[in-house]
Amino acid sequence: AARSPEVKAAPPRHDWQFKARFRRRAFGWRSQPAITRVKEAVSEIRKVARKDPVLAAEGAVTFLERVSPALEQVDSSSGAIGTAVNHAIDALVGVIAAAPTDVATRDAWLERLFEALQADQIPYIESLGDRWGELCASETLASSWADRLVSITAMALSPDRSLRGYFPGTLACLSALFRARRYTEIAGLVPTDTIWHYRVWVVRALAAAGRGDEAIRYAESCRDKWTNDLAVDAACEEVLLAQGRTDEA
Repeated sequence: AARSPEVKAAPPRHDWQFKARFRRRAFGWRSQPAITRVKEAVSEIRKVARKDPVLAAEGAVTFLERVSPALEQVDSSSGAIGTAVNHAIDALVGVIAAAPTDVATRDAWLERLFEALQADQIPYIESLGDRWGELCASETLASSWADRLVSITAMALSPDRSLRGYFPGTLACLSALFRARRYTEIAGLVPTDTIWHYRVWVVRALAAAGRGDEAIRYAESCRDKWTNDLAVDAACEEVLLAQGRTDEA
């Protein structure tokens, strides 16, 4: 007898508790209840990750889509809620990056995260851009995202100040280029008169290309009254440690 065609099981579903709590403007002005809910959401996702890392990654993406709109009315003046969200991002980027999934699923996650990044008004999830290469999880996908973002990033960082402007995908582009080992392009994109948050990617690119001393000289040249000396110190220390120059570090 002919065999019946195999019916594929539907993707696993999960009733995430945090979804009901993270609706747009779900929280009032007090930060402590929101901080508690952020921590609970991360704990819930991490618990699922022990048994089903792909499902947990899906939950992490869903949380990151919802967190900024939910916190719109929270008083962020103390910095406590921002710190809590940054810690959540640190934890959840690892969950998403480690999930053993196919390229199409991962790219769909990235599409959703990029939409959230562009809609981020406060912003709470801006640091996702710094981790974009890690979220891509492969050089191939990172290179694809870099190709998509590089032309707008080039305009946003243009030496011509009449063209220059803010683009929420700039950090994602630089991070993707780094993950794709396209170090020369990073150095060519970032002008010397822009902020440290972008210029640090040149430091990392030079170091990754085996030009550690040049990376340190470049970092030192970034010191000015607008740049945090401790951030430059940390970048130089990272380069030295990667080269095994512990005493100098």
